[in-house]
Amino acid sequence: MPGIKAYVFCKVSSGSERETCKRIAEYPFVSEVCIVYGEYDLIVEIYAENLEELDSATEEIRIIPSITYTSTMIVGRQFKKQRQLNVD
Repeated sequence: MPGIKAYVFCKVSSGSERETCKRIAEYPFVSEVCIVYGEYDLIVEIYAENLEELDSATEEIRIIPSITYTSTMIVGRQFKKQRQLNVD
């Protein structure tokens, strides 16, 4: 997929994880959103055509009232695990 792939790590108000996750999942630029355990509460995978679109997407996430902090990581390179085929 051309463009920019990024992950937005979010901290949210206690108890709002599911509601916030469902809200974020409705955005068209979001391909996946997960509730996680650890330093952050949610990880959001997003796609954008360019940096301007990425900025707009992250701003839409940041203005959700239950989100208290975000950190955005832009993917520089992606490597996929290659599957081995069993050939008899």
